[in-house]
Amino acid sequence: MPKDNSIHSVLIIGSGPIVIGQACEFDYSGSQAARSIREEGIKVVLINSNPATIMTDPMMADKVYLLPLTVESIEQILEENQIDAVLPTMGGQTALNLCIEADELGVWEKFNIRLIGVDVAAIKVAEDREKFRQLMVDINIKVAPSRVANSWLEGKDFAQQIGFPLVIRPSFTLGGTGGGFVHDKSELDEALQRGLQASPIHEVLVEKAVLGWKEFELELLRDKNDNVVIICTVENVDPMGIHTGDSITVAPAMTLSDTAFQDMRNQAIKMMRSLGNFAGGCNVQFALNPETEAIIAVEINPRVSRSSALASKATGYPIAKIAAKLAIGYSLDELKNQITKTTSAYFEPALDYVIVKVPRWNFDKFKGANDTLGLQMKSVGEVMAIGRSFNEAIQKACQSLENEAVGLGYYGKSLMKSDELIEYIKTPKWDRIFRIKDALMQGVTAKTIVQATYIDRWFIYQIQEIVRIEKELSKHTLDNLPEGLLKEAKQNGFGDEQIARILIDRCTDEQVYEKRKALGITRVYKMVDTCSAEFEAKTPYFYSSFEG
Repeated sequence: MPKDNSIHSVLIIGSGPIVIGQACEFDYSGSQAARSIREEGIKVVLINSNPATIMTDPMMADKVYLLPLTVESIEQILEENQIDAVLPTMGGQTALNLCIEADELGVWEKFNIRLIGVDVAAIKVAEDREKFRQLMVDINIKVAPSRVANSWLEGKDFAQQIGFPLVIRPSFTLGGTGGGFVHDKSELDEALQRGLQASPIHEVLVEKAVLGWKEFELELLRDKNDNVVIICTVENVDPMGIHTGDSITVAPAMTLSDTAFQDMRNQAIKMMRSLGNFAGGCNVQFALNPETEAIIAVEINPRVSRSSALASKATGYPIAKIAAKLAIGYSLDELKNQITKTTSAYFEPALDYVIVKVPRWNFDKFKGANDTLGLQMKSVGEVMAIGRSFNEAIQKACQSLENEAVGLGYYGKSLMKSDELIEYIKTPKWDRIFRIKDALMQGVTAKTIVQATYIDRWFIYQIQEIVRIEKELSKHTLDNLPEGLLKEAKQNGFGDEQIARILIDRCTDEQVYEKRKALGITRVYKMVDTCSAEFEAKTPYFYSSFEG
């Protein structure tokens, strides 16, 4: 049977106000889900307190409620409408927490409402740190040594048992709110108080910190028949210790061995299947020891997320759209012509390009804010770039940041000395990637940078290649610039303005453009398979590159 014919109307819960850690990616997902469900002739009722979203456009749902995201509002909607099912997975942490609150007050039972896309038990396991840890132990998946504390004294006692450095992770919070690192006893009291206050159930996980380990995220979809596909594997350039929303991320994963990837893939599938019998999307995070490739599970989110919005655009696989179809009863193999026009949705995308996401911060607007990055997300947005290589994609992303960067560089700005740079990059800050490049320009070795940052040496070698090309460019004027070097620079993501600033004669970007045009070095457009369901037509979308 293709879909559940007992579902005639669905309530979608939105994510409410845009806050750091929960922003437009949920609007993107909620809009996709509403359209996906309405395509099936099912009535969609939507609640979201934020009118400045696409999902609250009257065209998106059959009925839109601009009401506070409270249990009282939910009850009002259920009394006014004949609702069969509720989909809470498109509204981030706000929707999941509201879903649990309504369940505990007996609202779903009172109105005979089914939960689709997830179940309450799965939300509780994923968000309650102790339940998650216990489930991982039960299914034989390794986690960092940890204990759950419900009081300050308990937390102090467990901290002494586990040993420093530690991570404090509050239960049922979003974007790492209230979380933090504790390097020694002097930081413990304040971190525990902050974490316990941030958690709505006054609970924190006191966990051994795996600082310097690599971080990976997998996006999964599962249908009612227990088929699971991995849509995307995302690698964080920054190591563990920085919230994934504040980390530069790359898809597909660049530094995973095939053995480690298969192990991670199998563990992710096992984790999703262990959560319950729901059909929908899921995000799993892992930490990997760079020396031994030992893997531990960090967390699981049984909902669409910031990462799944990125993965949708990165792969051309519309995760929220398909997750909504799975929630109303379809299986992956039944969904034909949704993505590639030729296959069912039961496939795993393979990328022949590189995606780089770089977060954007606005510390100048938040005077006095601590600009050191950590467990609590601080970015207010992000840019995504597509290229044929990591170098091309990272430089294209940096050109889009609107912070005076021209590619991976701030040209004409005073630079710190090499020993100052080495000290500076030990602390993760918004501009660390630029300072790493500055250090390489000054002759600091890749090995020294790896030891200072714990960033995988592969990424440092790629930036070193950008530095090599830049140093070669700086030896030439526009007139004597070799064609091969100009082409290599363009293929490594150097913009015309960037090249103009590097050359000896400091020409203009228009002159560089005219020169490369005369040499036939022009953009070509490569295809990403689908449009990520942003348009009704299944039109491919493209990215520009300088590959032949």
